[in-house]
Amino acid sequence: MKKTVDDCIFCKIAKGEIPSTTIYEDDDFKVMLDINPASKGHAVILPKNHAANIFELEDEDAEKIFKVARKCAAAMMEVLHCDGINILQNNGEAAGQTVFHLHVHLIPRYNGDTVNITWKPGTPEEDAAELAARIKAAVK
Repeated sequence: MKKTVDDCIFCKIAKGEIPSTTIYEDDDFKVMLDINPASKGHAVILPKNHAANIFELEDEDAEKIFKVARKCAAAMMEVLHCDGINILQNNGEAAGQTVFHLHVHLIPRYNGDTVNITWKPGTPEEDAAELAARIKAAVK
């Protein structure tokens, strides 16, 4: 039995209670076209198990989600003839997450499009070795 949340719109979509334009579905995931696409063919991968973010995602779903992304992205490249694809996943409001059910965006990119998923490169961390050591020690 998949873990769902009653008031989660993505749980309702994943269960089929709310219609979606689905491009792929299996026992664990539903992939649908985004209703507010960044570009033609923009899709969203929804795990059928509710997890608010990557920190709550079950290991089994984490292991499978990139296989689904690869499979769908390859089909999108073939059908859409796009020039590239961004695979994007946000965690927390500060990172741009607006629906708190983990989801992965597959955003087809076309030369000259107006999609803006970039950042200005910063300067190297002065304390990079110390920072890396602290993060490495915290990895579980």
